[in-house]
Amino acid sequence: HLPQLVRGTQPLPQRRPARRRVAHGGPEPRGGRPRVPSRRCADAIFYVLRTGCQWKALDQTDLCPGSTAHDRYQEWVEADVFLKLWQKGVAQFDELIGIDWAWLSMDGAITKAPLGGEDTGPNPTDRAKSGVKRSVLTEGQGVPIGLAVDGANRHDMKLVRDTIEHIVMERPEPTDEKPQGMCLDKGYDYQEVLDTLAEFGFTAHIRSRGEEAKELKREAGKRARRWVVERTHSWLNRFRRILIRWEKKPENYIAFLH
Repeated sequence: HLPQLVRGTQPLPQRRPARRRVAHGGPEPRGGRPRVPSRRCADAIFYVLRTGCQWKALDQTDLCPGSTAHDRYQEWVEADVFLKLWQKGVAQFDELIGIDWAWLSMDGAITKAPLGGEDTGPNPTDRAKSGVKRSVLTEGQGVPIGLAVDGANRHDMKLVRDTIEHIVMERPEPTDEKPQGMCLDKGYDYQEVLDTLAEFGFTAHIRSRGEEAKELKREAGKRARRWVVERTHSWLNRFRRILIRWEKKPENYIAFLH
C-alpha cells in the first residue's frame, strides 16, 4: 500500500503489476525498478503546482522522473487524495481556530486555459480566448470551504448552487441566534441568487449596484467583508499551474485547486 499522506485517512489502493509468465524450467524473472517513494512524488507534484512547469521538465530535477510523477498524480486524483487533503486541512483548522460560519463570502475568478477541454469556454475579458472560471466559497477568515469550476463565459450567479453543494465539511444548521450570512458583490444581484441562498438557509448580503461605490467614497480605506475571498483568489493565482490551466480534464485541474 502507498503510505498515508494524511494522518487519519485510509491508505490508498496500489495497482498490482501484471504477472509475467515463465516458461517451464526457465529462470525466474528479475523484479523491475523499485517504486519511487510517495514523498518524492508529492514533492514533484507540488513543484509542478508552484512553478507551472511541464511534467517532463521534472526530468531535469532531482525530484523524480516526470512520467512517474504524472502517473502517481493520476493515481491519486482517481483516489481523491487531494480532496481528502483539503477536507483534512479544513477539519484541523476548525479544531484549532474554528470555522466562521457567520460571514461567508463567494466570488468567481477567470484564468486562461490555452489547451481548452471540458469546463472551459470563451473568455469575455480576453478576446474570447479559452478560459476557465473558478467559484470559491470562503468562511469568515478566508479559508476556502467550497469550490466549483466551469467555462470562463459562465456567469458567476450560475455557479452559486454548485459551489454551495461542494462544501467540503458538514455545515451546521443556521438558526435565528446564529445566522449564516453570505457576502456577494453586485454581480450576484439577481432574484435567482436570492432564492438559492434562501433555499440553503443563508442570509444574503448583496450590495445593490452603485451602493457600495457611494459608501467607499464616504469612508476612504473601508473594505467590504468579502475582501477575504478576493484575497484567497489572489493567493491561488500565485500557483502558476492554477493561474494558467494546462489540464484538459477538469478533474485534474480541480485536484490542483484542492
